[in-house]
Amino acid sequence: MYALVKLIQSVVSSLNSQGTPRQVAAGIALGSGLGLTPLMNLHNLVILAAGMLLNVSFPAFLLGWALFVPLGFALDPLFHRIGRGLLVDTPALGPMWTAWFNTPIVPFTNFNNTVVLGSVIAWVVAFVPLYVLLRWLVAQYRTRLYVRLQQMRIFQVIAASKVYNYYRLFRP
Repeated sequence: MYALVKLIQSVVSSLNSQGTPRQVAAGIALGSGLGLTPLMNLHNLVILAAGMLLNVSFPAFLLGWALFVPLGFALDPLFHRIGRGLLVDTPALGPMWTAWFNTPIVPFTNFNNTVVLGSVIAWVVAFVPLYVLLRWLVAQYRTRLYVRLQQMRIFQVIAASKVYNYYRLFRP
């Protein structure tokens, strides 16, 4: 029960953080890149660095990562088809892949794996629409839903609970 309350509190605090809806949406959209793509690859190091260095909400970044991991596993067959289409089924791209994999850093990206390449391409294509949608959803949540949540009895009980007060006391 405690873990569920803490999870709900972290989601609510991420959505209501000091960041603007743009920063929260950008954090979730960047974090979705870690969730949708296989973890141990060079591009995820770049995404993680961007999440830390850019002016985005880092709690939202972690929330996006957590939310998109199950979706990434579910979409692996689609990612495989996209990657296979680019790596194997399009012979015109063969010389480009050969040239890229003969450079010093590109082999560490694992773009020779169809799932990795397909998931990165899908995330890059979906990034801007996802960001726009999330920015709108966060703004709507803050102006409409959060006001209603604050009036609910269960929300007031959680906010007034001893656990929540200790959490707020030690929260940086």
